[in-house]
Order: sequence, then structure tokens, then C-alpha cells
Amino acid sequence: MRKRTLLLAATLTAGLLTSTPATAAPSGLAGDFNGDGYRDVAAGAPCADVGSASCAGAVVVLYGSASGVSAARRAVLTQNSAGVPGTAEPGDLFGSALATGDLDRDGYSDLVVGASNESIGDRDGIGSGTVLWGSASGLTSGKGLPQPSTLAEYGGFSRGIATGDFEGDGDTDVTLTGQNHTRLYRGPFTRTAGPSSHSGVGELGTTFEVIAGDLTGDGAAERVYPFNVDGDTGGQINYFRWTGMTYKMAELPNADGYPGSIGDINRDGYGDLVLGDPTDPYDLKPGGHKGGQITVWYGGPNGPDPAQQPGVVHQDTAGVPGAGEADDRFGSAVSTGDINGDGYADVVVSAPGEDVGTARDAGSVTVLFGSAAGLKTSSGVKSYTQDTAGVPGSAESGDSFGSSVGLTDVTRDGRADLVIGVGGENSTGGLWTLRGSASGLTTSGAQGITTTAVSLKGGASFGAVVAQ
Repeated sequence: MRKRTLLLAATLTAGLLTSTPATAAPSGLAGDFNGDGYRDVAAGAPCADVGSASCAGAVVVLYGSASGVSAARRAVLTQNSAGVPGTAEPGDLFGSALATGDLDRDGYSDLVVGASNESIGDRDGIGSGTVLWGSASGLTSGKGLPQPSTLAEYGGFSRGIATGDFEGDGDTDVTLTGQNHTRLYRGPFTRTAGPSSHSGVGELGTTFEVIAGDLTGDGAAERVYPFNVDGDTGGQINYFRWTGMTYKMAELPNADGYPGSIGDINRDGYGDLVLGDPTDPYDLKPGGHKGGQITVWYGGPNGPDPAQQPGVVHQDTAGVPGAGEADDRFGSAVSTGDINGDGYADVVVSAPGEDVGTARDAGSVTVLFGSAAGLKTSSGVKSYTQDTAGVPGSAESGDSFGSSVGLTDVTRDGRADLVIGVGGENSTGGLWTLRGSASGLTTSGAQGITTTAVSLKGGASFGAVVAQ
């Protein structure tokens, strides 16, 4: 899915190439790292080389503006950048997970970065999380999140990261997941001490993903954890809801999927849970659809009703372009946001395994629009590839257009713009952007940014993840 030359002396150690200082009070917008009123884009390049350290990882920040983002206004940050904790080491995968939020309540959005293969002492590959603090100069210094002492080797802690006000107290909190440990970090944060408190999350086993958003309309974000079962990484969906005194775990026993996103698709005041289910059915997982699918679980005052019949969309749904074919991986990445400014959250779904002509695994993304009746499939659905007129580049085998997707308004026009990771572009990755408009996505002003444009070295996997 939308799954080089890191100017190592300057870019990697100094961190920032260019950013525009804020001259007014910071905006307080999630994703606005320099407080200028425009949301910014953060994308991981977890297999970027840093000096001689292969796959140490990097994060590329593209600063928003009225004209969108560009490679000229960027920051490249690694664990060798000034002020960033740790040291860039081979295989750390810094940037393998990302999430945004104003953790220290200073009006500048911060960025939480996972290094899911970080080794600590003699424990290999356990993973770690780092907060990079926003400022008028953008992201600069950082603080490591407290590391649990019980993590197993190669546990991948920080593979899943989400932020949100989980207790409805006005403070942004953070949760990190890994193979055998899920942790909650409570706000407010300070730059010296980090979170006000932190603890493990019980009642969960193997989790690699977390999705956050307000499913109940009470102002507190729920935390949704796809729970791994044998043969199916999204085989059980549990979520935690704040009751005013404590957290209560609820289950959606008929739900399945990984990854996901939350947005108010029918504009009823309750967030709706969209789950991607990209795996073809097989003996251990008889559910799903050939080529992949998504399901939509509509929220309510008590969260999604487990008895509801969720909306199901795949490439064999009437009105949806394409056809369900083995290994399309439709649903590998999903994102929600209001593309056309009508007040309804829209949904973008990727299929990085989609063949385009003779180009195998070239990839595609599909846009579906929200309405009072829920997600529409009968009209307005449109798919995009690198062969779509106006989209930069061309569809080539292995591009994996749609390695990741993210909807965010970088131009401050009230319409979400689409960021697409192209994990296989030139074998090193890339990041494509399409603008939102009153009529939906437009290819006017579309651009593709490759690893060469942002000076990354190595395999990079640029665009493997974008911050939500």
C-alpha cells in the first residue's frame, strides 16, 4: 500500500532542512508540528540507512502550506539527529510506526515514533517508542517513553501506536502495542519527565495494532485492539472504553480485520470503525472475501452494537471498480477523513497487490464517500493507480501503490488531502499526494516524492507508514 543520500553530515545530525517558524500563537492542530496552522505529513522510512547502519530507520516530515507539501520543505530525523534519544543501529526500524498529538499541551503537535526492532541491552529486537516534540521550528528534541522491563526478545513493541484523549480529561494519552505487551501512557506529558503515569494493559495477549477514536460520542477516545488468534492476526476485536472511573473492555465477536480507522461516516456524532481484512479466505480463516474487503461497524452511545450487520465492501461490490482477485490485498491500509468538505467522513482503501495491466502488484487506492445513510457504494466510488491520468509516475510491477494511506488537510481548505505510500517505488519507496476538493480527490497539483528527493539511503521503505 501506499505502504538518498541522507545528507548524513547535515541532515541526519541536524534533523531539519527547512521549516517556516510560526509567528503567531501555535495552532494546536494535531499534526501541525511547527504551529503555523497547516497540518504536516510524517512518513516513516524504517529501512533507511544511517551512515553504515543499514535499516536503522528515519522519519521524513513534509511541512504543510497553502500549496500543499513539497520535498523542499522537509525534515529528516533519525536516532543520530541532534536531540533525538538513542543511537542509529542496524535493524532498529526507527519510523516503523507513527502517531501525532499535542502531548505536552503547548499548542504544537508532537510525533510518537516506533522503532519496533530496537535492542535494549542484551535483549534483541524488543522495540521502543520515542516522542519528538513540536516547536516553532518543527520537530526537534525528543524523549524516550518508559520501557517495560518484561518485554520478550523480538517482541516488536511499538509496532502499533495510537494517541487520543482516552479518559476525556483534555489530556492526550498514548498506547503502544507489541507481540506480548500493550501499554498505556497517560497525559499530560512533560519534556523532562514524559508521561504523568504509565501501566500495562491487561486482558490482552498478542497485539500488533491499535486503532483509536471516539465511538461513543462522549469525548473520550476508545482504544481498539485487534487480537491475534492462530492463523488470523485480526481474528478478535476488543476495545476499551472509559466509563468515568475506569476502563471497560468490550468485544465485537463477529468483527475481523487489521488494520483500521475511525471516522464519523454518517455524521450522527458517533465514530464508526472501519476494519481492513486484506487476507484471502483459507482453511484457518474461512471468512472474508477473495482479494480482501473492509467492514464498517457503526458507532453509538454504547459503542458499536455487536449484533449489527456491518457494512461490507470489496471489489466485487456493485459500483466498486475492479474485481476481487487473489492477493489483491484490498483493505491492507485504510484511512478516514472528509475529502469533499461535506461533513461526512470518507474512506480510502488500498490494494497494494492489485495488478494494473501487465504490471503485477502495481497497487491501487479506492475512495468511498460517507453519507447520512452510511458508506456509499452505488455512486461516486473511484479508484486511482499510477496509470490514472494526472497521477505522477506509471504503474510498474512491485510498486505497491497504497502501502500506506493517510487523509489529512495539509492546505487548510477544510478538505482532507490523500497521502499515499508507494513502498516499492524504485525498490526504495515514495510518497504521493492527491488534493481534496468539493468534488472529491483531484489530480491537479498531484505530486510524487521519491527517496532521491528527500535524500534517503539504502532500502528505505519510504512511505511504508504515514502518521494518522
